[in-house]
Amino acid sequence: MTKTLTMAEIAAAIGGRLKGDGSLTVSRLAHPSDIQGPQDLVLAMDKALLPLLQNSPVRSVIVAEGAEVPSCILASIEVGRSRVAMAKMTRLFEEKVIVPAGIHPTAVIEVGAKIEPNVTIGAYSYICAGAQICAGTIIHPQVYVGPKVKIGADGLIYSGVRVGSRVRIGARCIIHFNASIGADGFSFVTPEMGSVEQAKSTGEVGLSTNVELIRIASLGSVVIGDDVEIGANTSIDRGTIISTTIGNGTKIDNQVQIGHNVTVGENCMLCGRSGIAGSAVIGNRVVLGGAVGVADHVKIGDDVIVMGMSGVAGNVSAKSIIGGIPAKPRGKMIEDMRRLNRINRLVEKVEELTRRIDELEGKG
Repeated sequence: MTKTLTMAEIAAAIGGRLKGDGSLTVSRLAHPSDIQGPQDLVLAMDKALLPLLQNSPVRSVIVAEGAEVPSCILASIEVGRSRVAMAKMTRLFEEKVIVPAGIHPTAVIEVGAKIEPNVTIGAYSYICAGAQICAGTIIHPQVYVGPKVKIGADGLIYSGVRVGSRVRIGARCIIHFNASIGADGFSFVTPEMGSVEQAKSTGEVGLSTNVELIRIASLGSVVIGDDVEIGANTSIDRGTIISTTIGNGTKIDNQVQIGHNVTVGENCMLCGRSGIAGSAVIGNRVVLGGAVGVADHVKIGDDVIVMGMSGVAGNVSAKSIIGGIPAKPRGKMIEDMRRLNRINRLVEKVEELTRRIDELEGKG
């Protein structure tokens, strides 16, 4: 269903400054390169986009503070921080996937599960005995919730999510398609010292060291705080003895792997394809760029930024910016890259000097 709002309503909702006709109505957000008609509200917070509005049918725009809009614009809203305005705008116009209220007849609710008021459970979802689904939570079709799981109030769980036994999920969490929360950790041991242990201690690998891999059971679980968002196809493994934990407000992208016993702090951002090995500790407000790898038992302090495709092999102090493989302080990484770029010139000089020496020795 199309949502129609007046410019005055939008300005009030996003805290912007309205100029022009506040009674104009809009029903669609648009980029300046994708204008379809006068009902579009065009997002042109980047001043470089404003020329695209000339000779267009658009009449309403969102712009940065102090921007000069074309004469064809009848109503504009000035905003400060454009990304914040974008967040508010997209939430205003979001078209949510509706799951019919209540519990679908095909959903399976085992005896002993506790379903609080105003919970929605979609078709073919399975809720095990001892699970608790708190008020206002929406569970889409084909979700599995294991024994003794607790999902906090006002959560949103999309189709294909699998939640293992005894997992604790806080209030207002969003878990996207096919995420796995609470699978067993990847934890094995060999009867004698294994190849990795030998390599770490001696630098060599002995013969026939991994002839048997003994599985270590995962007795812990996963504890997720409030207001956490978990992306599609992300996996968070349960702990061995203690639980894997994710702090309040943390946002996790698609295809992230979080190993057993890991601790992730509050308000972190873990970007796509990052992997955190077992027992690592990630502080508060840490940002891991895309495809970052964090080694086991590493400790990363608060407010650290790890640049994309980096490999973190050792502890990182708070408020650091690091990058590279292995990751190092940003300034050092850039310096090393510059030196690498000069290697070809150095090789050419060495070859030239070698040629001249050969000529001189030949003459001698």
